[in-house]
Amino acid sequence: MDMNAFTSDVAFTPTVKAIQSRKGSRDSYARVEQRGGWRAAIAPDLAAFIEAQTSVFLATANAEGQPYIQHRGGPAGFLKVLDEHTIGFADFSGNRQFITQGNLEDNDQAFLFLIDYMLRQRIKIWGRARIVENDPALTARLMPADYKARPEQAILFTVSAWDANCPQHIPQRFEAADVAAALAERDRRIAGLEQEIARLRDSAPGKA
Repeated sequence: MDMNAFTSDVAFTPTVKAIQSRKGSRDSYARVEQRGGWRAAIAPDLAAFIEAQTSVFLATANAEGQPYIQHRGGPAGFLKVLDEHTIGFADFSGNRQFITQGNLEDNDQAFLFLIDYMLRQRIKIWGRARIVENDPALTARLMPADYKARPEQAILFTVSAWDANCPQHIPQRFEAADVAAALAERDRRIAGLEQEIARLRDSAPGKA
């Protein structure tokens, strides 16, 4: 049974709070707690952010507490918000080490870290995760359309709490496809302007 008084207690353990007190930040976080703490439900703006991502980091730990982080990626929409507390995605076939799956069988506590370099925004999501095998209907629902990866199973993540970080120290980067599209649009506009300049020159008074 979850005995946390506040949603943020999933991260702010008594030891963390003691350190916050010693280092002077406890009062500000206590005020956040008194206002209800972090949110647990997936709000529409968070859902839109999640489903726009092409990359996510999934953290788990084994029964001994050894942490492990695995990157997952796919086209925008590969992360799907199924309801206000559940995120799902197809688990594509990879190197077949199955560390994440083994960890989740022993310890279902998990963490999602999403970062959008273009927007310089990061979201931290605490919760519990489970692997779903042999459910072709669920896997098909989670599989991105026309994506060539082979789905092996599905992962369902139940959200306990989430928090957004400030953009400090996040370098701004852009997706190669977005840069290519912007450059192509620039070149199209330049070509159009060059054609217009040539037309105006040809129609100028006194042009032989």
